[in-house]
Amino acid sequence: MARPLPSRRKHAKHDSGLREKAHGKLREQTRQDARDHIPVAPELPELDRLIHERIRLGIVSALATNDSLSFNDLKRLLKTTDGNLSVHARKLEEAQYISCVKFFEGRVPRTEYRLTAAGRRALAEYLDQMEEWIRVTREE
Repeated sequence: MARPLPSRRKHAKHDSGLREKAHGKLREQTRQDARDHIPVAPELPELDRLIHERIRLGIVSALATNDSLSFNDLKRLLKTTDGNLSVHARKLEEAQYISCVKFFEGRVPRTEYRLTAAGRRALAEYLDQMEEWIRVTREE
């Protein structure tokens, strides 16, 4: 008389358990590898947050290449609104990066901005910091 064949279900269940156990070990090893490999961030210089903002960087850069610019010149160059420009210019003025002179030309009020020595130094330092960021990033 022929012996009955073992049930496939029993072996399938047993095989499934072994596969799951092996897969679990592999998953745990992958997690451990991820924990062991901690990414190293390069040492980057701290950027001057006051200048780093787009409009303020535009103001300082434009003034660095011109003796002085009027409010309307800056507004046109930076394609911004009166309110936006005045808020950013005031922040730079408070930090003494730019100077502001208000006067009348005939009956028309004018505002002229100039980059101060402190502003010129701050821009030079900011550009050095950005160049360092670029150098470090390209080395990676």
